[in-house]
Amino acid sequence: MLHFPRWKLIAVVGACLLATLFALPNAFTKEQLASWPSWMPARQVPLGLDLRGGAHLLLSMDIDELKKDMVDTLRGDVRQKLRDAKIGVVGTGLSGGGVQVRVAKSADMDKALTELRTLSQPLSIVVGSESQSLKIEKVGEESIRLSVTEGGVRQRITDAIGAAIETVRRRVDPAGNRETTITRQGAERILVQVPGVSDVELAEIKERVKQAARLTFHEVHPDVAANSNRAPAGYLALESSDATDSGRFYWVKSEPVVVGDELADAQGTFDSRTNEPIISFRFNQSGARKFGKYTSENVGRPFAIVLDKKVLSAPVIREPILGGNGQISGSFTAQSANNLAINLRSGALPASLKFEEERTVGPSLGADSIKSGMTAFLIGAIATIVITVLMYGTFGIFAVVGLLLNGIFLLAIMTVFGSTLTLPGIAGLILTIGMAVDANVLIYERIREELRNGRPAVTAIGAGFDRAMVTIMDSQLTTLAAAIIMFWLGSGPIRGFAVTLSIGIFTTVFAAVTVVRLVVSLWLKSAHAKNRNIDVPI
Repeated sequence: MLHFPRWKLIAVVGACLLATLFALPNAFTKEQLASWPSWMPARQVPLGLDLRGGAHLLLSMDIDELKKDMVDTLRGDVRQKLRDAKIGVVGTGLSGGGVQVRVAKSADMDKALTELRTLSQPLSIVVGSESQSLKIEKVGEESIRLSVTEGGVRQRITDAIGAAIETVRRRVDPAGNRETTITRQGAERILVQVPGVSDVELAEIKERVKQAARLTFHEVHPDVAANSNRAPAGYLALESSDATDSGRFYWVKSEPVVVGDELADAQGTFDSRTNEPIISFRFNQSGARKFGKYTSENVGRPFAIVLDKKVLSAPVIREPILGGNGQISGSFTAQSANNLAINLRSGALPASLKFEEERTVGPSLGADSIKSGMTAFLIGAIATIVITVLMYGTFGIFAVVGLLLNGIFLLAIMTVFGSTLTLPGIAGLILTIGMAVDANVLIYERIREELRNGRPAVTAIGAGFDRAMVTIMDSQLTTLAAAIIMFWLGSGPIRGFAVTLSIGIFTTVFAAVTVVRLVVSLWLKSAHAKNRNIDVPI
């Protein structure tokens, strides 16, 4: 059927105009777009690292540190669980990569085992015969050993990498306006690609990324000298991070009063009295309650603000701090205070990250890539247009119209959804052109076959569009399946190619079938009005 109702005609023409409107900003510079009216779309397709230049960082997580933290956390959980259950404990220590606890009374062993088994969690992915995160076994008559299973370690690594990706994303792009690509590579690595950064910006990003940013607030021991060789039970010796106070240690309680996870906000600012750079912070409801209770009970005593196991400062509590707001002072510059505030807002990393690989792509190389890609695109487009017009005459011109609109639709969709264009993406764009022409070739050859069978021109054209549609859909669906698999299993450049190819499949079907059918329908109406004996130039 070549008849288009009025509503469908308006819908197709409106879609073409709307796509042109959204694709148009890509033909202008950012400076030119700044002078456009506010109601006009001004968004452009973001360029990938290979086209725009920027930084390529490959990070790996310190798994040994992660495992150590798992055991330390487990020991704290064991102590808290038995304390809540009012079960006496003689000692809790590390043993063979796990935790061994000795119960004071053998009569409490069964109760202790029952309580400690609640610490073990079922695994989302079963490894071998292991279905729990912890292995809990009785050792002798009065001891219990808890160890993390292999499945528990794998699940913790998976969770930690996922959390680290989000933390790194917030640190690299705190404003959310930079087209960063942050993906997992293998089991323990994170790939970070940041387009369009200078060397100075890259240095700041690396500084923010590598910092664990574990902020804790601790009680300071009031009686023992900091330089004493004898540590009080339950306390740790932590060095000051202040360069003017180098070599000084503080005895701080091992269990923090409040942790950085309970921060609601942190901002780099200046002290109104001294004009020195400081960090102002605000706790969430839970943290504010804990901090208020502690400061109310310890007026006149110092407390330590600890960042990554170093004491930032140890101020004396002058009065209860009940509002949940506070300040961190130290040897900060305006930039370092701002960077630390960003890290505190983004949250602590589960473990330290190490730089395994670092590459930079200069803007000149990106410009060369764009030039080469666009040259290939133009050569392919011109050759396709010439051959199509020579092969099919007027109908070849109709196919070229559909081809141009196909490119506009593809560009508009990528612009609206913010899909990053990479060099492989340009390859996908070129392939889409060939696929779009292929759809028209199938339609036109079917029309020729119908004409050879003696059918009237209008009937042959209608049958050509209708009967070729099945073949077109089959070919496009198989290509779409391949693109989905490439996006699912691939990464980086492969995904960029798959995204462009997938979008191109939908725009091809619309432009090569619906739009070209509309153009042919309008041509037939015009030709029919002038001459009832229509000669199809195909």
